Amino acid sequence: MAFRNKKQAPKGYVAGLGRGAAGFTTRSDVGPAAAAASSVDTGAAAGGSRAAEQRAAKLSMQRMQQQNQGPSDTGPSPFGAAPKGYVAGMGRGAGGGAKVDDGPSGLEGIPKSSNQTPYDDEDEEADRIYEEIDERMKKRRKMKAGEEASESNVNKIVNQFRDLKQKLATVSESEWAAIPDVGDYSLRYKQKRKHDTFTPLTDSLLESRSMANADATSGTAALAGTVQAAEIGNQASGFKSVVSNMSGLAEARGTVLGMSLDRMSDSVTGQTVIDPKGYLTSLSNTKLASDAEIGDINKARLLLKSVRDTNPNHGPGWIAAARVEEAAGKTLQARKLIQEGCEVCPTSEDVWLEAARLHPPDMAKTILASAVRRIPTSVNIFLRAADLESASQAKKAVLRKGLEMNPTSVTLWKAAIELEDAENAKILLSVAVEKIPQSVDMWLALARLETYDNARKVLNQARRALPAERSIWLAASKLEESQNHEDVVDKIVQKAVSSLSKHDAVVTRAQWLQEAEIAEAAEAPITSAAIVKHTIGIGVDVEDRQRTWADDSNGALSRGAIATARAILAHSLSAFPSKRS
Repeated sequence: MAFRNKKQAPKGYVAGLGRGAAGFTTRSDVGPAAAAASSVDTGAAAGGSRAAEQRAAKLSMQRMQQQNQGPSDTGPSPFGAAPKGYVAGMGRGAGGGAKVDDGPSGLEGIPKSSNQTPYDDEDEEADRIYEEIDERMKKRRKMKAGEEASESNVNKIVNQFRDLKQKLATVSESEWAAIPDVGDYSLRYKQKRKHDTFTPLTDSLLESRSMANADATSGTAALAGTVQAAEIGNQASGFKSVVSNMSGLAEARGTVLGMSLDRMSDSVTGQTVIDPKGYLTSLSNTKLASDAEIGDINKARLLLKSVRDTNPNHGPGWIAAARVEEAAGKTLQARKLIQEGCEVCPTSEDVWLEAARLHPPDMAKTILASAVRRIPTSVNIFLRAADLESASQAKKAVLRKGLEMNPTSVTLWKAAIELEDAENAKILLSVAVEKIPQSVDMWLALARLETYDNARKVLNQARRALPAERSIWLAASKLEESQNHEDVVDKIVQKAVSSLSKHDAVVTRAQWLQEAEIAEAAEAPITSAAIVKHTIGIGVDVEDRQRTWADDSNGALSRGAIATARAILAHSLSAFPSKRS
């Protein structure tokens, strides 16, 4: 061939295509083939889209087919243009020209053999899908580029309301007319309305009112002592003038004040809320703080503020700060400080009690309820809460709640028992001696409320629980004396002295003599005499007995304990029967 010695094959040449061989084209051959396209096709293919590349591939295929037809096909056909899909010689079994693949690979100028599947609907659908994907990716790249360009303008109000402005084009004229007016919402209408301020009437205003009243009633129905009607000037002209009596203005002011005080009176009970006579007196007794006192208060505030800042958990610092504000007359500031102290020192009993003192009773109840939740073991808080209650049932409920939290508190038991009657008190005391068996007062109180037999049982239980307590022994002795068991009284006192010495309970002779005087005051002279009999010689030397006992009797007699003095002298006479004095 003529091009055998050439270095480069002709454009569109496929080796072996003339003898029916299936040619092939590599990717390296696509470049020159695509570069050989016309300037128009190159411009179309350079658009960057897949559809443009496919159109360029189809045009390239058509040119290759025209070149392969030879010089006889270069001129115009006498039969006109061939129908679409016409292949020359197909009817007599001849192979058609090569078809260029314009499928999804996107390679230009790649011919196919005649025995391969032709370009069908599936290939066309695939090309359409690829075109849609390319368009979507192109829009996404444009959107991304637009976002980067407008990144600095994101927060502008114009950009935020752009979509709303675009929707305004759809608003009809009737909708525009239905938009309400904005109205006046300025700050002056938002401010709270101030309360009315009442200003005392001046003399000129009182005078003008009195003149008006005189004119309305022909000068006779004015306030008492304010005006006098007098005719001055020409009687023919009918001119009248009201001469003000300036000396009566003070009386008029007093009358107005009296009417105001009458309006303040209670319409139900008839008692005046404000004492007219004591009002001015209370004003005169109002104490005004001097500059020195104000300076001391400011120094105390600074000092206590430093204390609170240094040690905020110190309860007395908050209490002192609140009392300083209370002394300065700033009760609201004192309440605010003590409430802050309750939050900072929730376990301080004194802070909670001070807060309850500074607040009204209703608010104090709420504060003490919060204190009970924080400090459930505080006895004083329960007692204060019970004092704030006015109803007896409410007091009992508070104290019983306190006993649930503090079952061993003697103070709460006593306060709760004092509110009960005899039967309920007996029940509470029976529970109390079980909870706190070391309380002598509870045992003795229960014994006083019980009958004789039950009281003996209670005192026996108390002696077993507290063997070193002399009050229980003496209570048993007084109980037997009340039943006229005089012989048992002496035995009980004798056992008491021996039991106490056995349990190392130190009781001096002076204490025993004091118990004897107490028994005499309780109308138990036999018990008093028994105490003197068994304890008068404790710690006394034999040589000093007569003198010491004489002094004891004189001392008891001076204190009014006649039975005790008589018992001392009787015991002394039995020890010294031959002595006259």
